[in-house]
Amino acid sequence: MATSLERLKSGYTNGGRTVAQRLMSRAGAVPITPNQLTVIGFGITAGSGVLLYERYYVWAAVVFVLGSLIDALDGALARAHGKMTAFGAFLDSTLDRVSDGIILGAIALVLAEDGDMAALACVFVALVGSFLISYTRAKAEALGIRGDVGLMARLERIVLLAVAIPFGAYGSLPYAVYLLAALTAFTVVQRVLHVHKELTKKAEG
Repeated sequence: MATSLERLKSGYTNGGRTVAQRLMSRAGAVPITPNQLTVIGFGITAGSGVLLYERYYVWAAVVFVLGSLIDALDGALARAHGKMTAFGAFLDSTLDRVSDGIILGAIALVLAEDGDMAALACVFVALVGSFLISYTRAKAEALGIRGDVGLMARLERIVLLAVAIPFGAYGSLPYAVYLLAALTAFTVVQRVLHVHKELTKKAEG
């Protein structure tokens, strides 16, 4: 089951990356740097957070998806035109975390106004889980271990939120954060167990 899931995740992740890189390769001389594209994507995503807080749910979802798509193209642009830099990767990862905080923070404000304390608590679990998913990957890779295992990577979190946000007026947000909290926590546990297993193998080998 785990192997099938990993194959599925690898398939759509690599497929999407390939499509994005081909698109950027055919774009010719793009008058924008990957870092500028990263910042633009971040700015658009931040705008979706404002729309979400104001409860323009459909527009918030549209802008959120747009910002996420633009953010996904920065790496493709860098690879296609030989502009990959260590700082670019650092900036992209950092702004991704801030984007996560903005969107989940906006959801938290909406839930707080609605007085839904249980869902609000789950937002904090989801936010910490999202940060830990990124941290555990970085730490695992620093130890020389593959760190991108587990169910709920950033792409899956984006898809879940993009599906839930348009239906915010119909009460979808609490259920989305319950699910997000559970799945991010589960993914952190998956990565911790994976690192433990791989380090044990190294120690025994």
